[in-house]
Amino acid sequence: MTSTPLQDSTPTAVPAPPVAKKIPTERTHHGETFVDNYEWLRDKESPEVVAHLRAENEYQEAVTAQQEPLREAIFQEIKGRTQETDLSVPHRKDGWWYFSRSAEGKEYGIHCRVKAQDTGDKVADWTPPAVEAGVGIPGEEVLLDGNVEAEGKPFFSVGGTAVTIDGHLYAYAVDNSGDERFILRIKDLRTGALLPDVIENIFYGVSFSPDGTRLFYTVVDESWRPYQVKSHVLGTSVADDTVVYQEDDPAMWLGFELSADRRYLVLGIGCSEYSETRLLRFEDPTATVSTVISREERVLYEAEPFLLDGEEKILLTHNRGAINSMVSLADPAELHKPLAEQAWQTVVEHSDDVRVNGAGVTSTHLIVSIRKDTIERVQVMGLAGLGTAAQQAPVEPAFDEELYTAGVGGSDYDAPVIRLGYTSYFTPSRIYDFVLPTPEQPAGELLLRKESPVLGGYDGSDYVAAREWATAGDGTRIPLSVLRHKSVRRDATAAGLVYGYGSYEMSMDPGFGIARLSLLDRGVVFVIAHIRGGGELGRHWYEDGKKLTKKNTFTDFIDATDWLAHSGWVDPARIAALGGSAGGLLMGAVANMAPEKYAAIVAQVPFVDPLTSILDPDLPLSALEWEEWGNPITDPQAYAYMKSYSPYENVREVAYPRIAAVTSFNDTRVLYVEPAKWVQELRNKTTGSEPIVMKIEMDGGHGGASGRYVQWRERAWDYAFIADSLGATELLPGAGLKQD
Repeated sequence: MTSTPLQDSTPTAVPAPPVAKKIPTERTHHGETFVDNYEWLRDKESPEVVAHLRAENEYQEAVTAQQEPLREAIFQEIKGRTQETDLSVPHRKDGWWYFSRSAEGKEYGIHCRVKAQDTGDKVADWTPPAVEAGVGIPGEEVLLDGNVEAEGKPFFSVGGTAVTIDGHLYAYAVDNSGDERFILRIKDLRTGALLPDVIENIFYGVSFSPDGTRLFYTVVDESWRPYQVKSHVLGTSVADDTVVYQEDDPAMWLGFELSADRRYLVLGIGCSEYSETRLLRFEDPTATVSTVISREERVLYEAEPFLLDGEEKILLTHNRGAINSMVSLADPAELHKPLAEQAWQTVVEHSDDVRVNGAGVTSTHLIVSIRKDTIERVQVMGLAGLGTAAQQAPVEPAFDEELYTAGVGGSDYDAPVIRLGYTSYFTPSRIYDFVLPTPEQPAGELLLRKESPVLGGYDGSDYVAAREWATAGDGTRIPLSVLRHKSVRRDATAAGLVYGYGSYEMSMDPGFGIARLSLLDRGVVFVIAHIRGGGELGRHWYEDGKKLTKKNTFTDFIDATDWLAHSGWVDPARIAALGGSAGGLLMGAVANMAPEKYAAIVAQVPFVDPLTSILDPDLPLSALEWEEWGNPITDPQAYAYMKSYSPYENVREVAYPRIAAVTSFNDTRVLYVEPAKWVQELRNKTTGSEPIVMKIEMDGGHGGASGRYVQWRERAWDYAFIADSLGATELLPGAGLKQD
């Protein structure tokens, strides 16, 4: 197909794009030398680099200036549909209900709590208090006001909070630059005073010990990999903090949590292919960290220690002989034997059709997260008889939509309920409490606590979500979610947008998005392509789109585009593509492979120079990527395969569509230098006349800027670029904001 030129919406007086000077740098691996002319742009301390990036912003502002009214319209639509003064559903932890408020005109949330009651009626005691937006309640305490904390700062993000069981101390970690390194402070909630203990340069994850005397946190190494879990004794020097565990393998990620019953510190070490869990028992002051299953066994698993009828057990969610994972129960004594000799009891058997994502416990029930027919679901069963012939049948909360997402939003070990989050493409986020099954109520009970309000006259029946299937070149069926306004006619004239990710076994699950309505209201048919490399159809779906099968991810996306082009819904000349991070790599790959199929491409924080990054293990997170892409340092085949699809190294002399690379100066996951280099090379090689721009947020991180209004404007920028490129700038008759 040849692309039909759109109306030229670029201004006539647009300046020439910035041209970075060429300073050849040679990179030699496996007998092959690549000359990189723009590697010098990596030096973010260089005034010349900063000046170049600012020039890129000035250029994109000039090129897209005429889109400003559309951006403002989309921003106002997002704002007009959002209840700005709102609050979360309170969740109970120990003796308090915790929740957050948002207020109109305020960028950040306000974290609050109010005392809980214990009357002896457990379901009543775990029924959240009635709180109103904008209305304080007696006894309400403000724990942290993000707007106060962010004052005078270029960026604000909270990376973790924790409260002692007695409710006296509150720890919170704050990032003011967007680089995901946090400063931790501790507040005495009885007085409001900050403790002198201040811990700098920590990563996500903060927990108090059950007795409230110690604080656990994670530290990253120079390549931004979490590698240490440390313990801080309150009131002592941070310099004396002890290392609970250090992970020296650069390809392994480290994290921690407390077991559900808070008897253990659970250390999780792993990559995408195998893992290791280590346990530290709090009750024994002489205890050392013990290993559940050694990584040498190459089992991918999670372990949860708990008491079953007073006996110590380990709940294992694992892939031992089960590619889609299963759930087993093990006696700790078994774990001292060689793995082949260990006897485990099956709790959830393996299925080729069901992916087991995880399992946990309360004091009375097992909770299992599964994925079946692409949909994430939750199942529960009583602990009585677990792992035996007397095991109870699973109970699954029932919902009435075909395409939805239901996940555990939180649970407390002693609670009679679990918190569930629910959403679909056109059902705003709902919070349910599911009352766990009892002999008197064997099906449990689903209690709706809140549906997020959507203003502006929103009516979900104005839109349609359908499951369709594209066929890949090898015959594989690719699930698609096709979203549209109901008034769009199937006459091959509409505009279309294809979105994809396809990496790390992450699934693009059904979810409501206010911003997306602005595209649907302009007649854009929005297709989410559930391509290989994601997790929608189980572990095989992931493994068929990683390492030496990674190109399936790209060709699946192109096949999804072809489905849309021939579906009868859209004009094939009016299709755009959108993806971010690893989905930005996808954008770069399809731009090289099939540029003629797209009128525009938006690549958000795009991983478009993957080979350069992964060849340098000192760069942030590079070694952790070897299990996803292969290790091109040691493996010539992995090197050659990555080189064959790396977007930056495969730009060619073709007519590229209009392209926007959107990035952040302080992103530590995908460095700004990747899109900066890619954009230069695209401009060098394109034989077309469409503009190629880079928009860089100078104060943001991997998720962009931090305030909600700024984030809304960023999304409006992306969507306006797409809508303008597709000639889909006008609202459909009767669509758009309405009076409530």
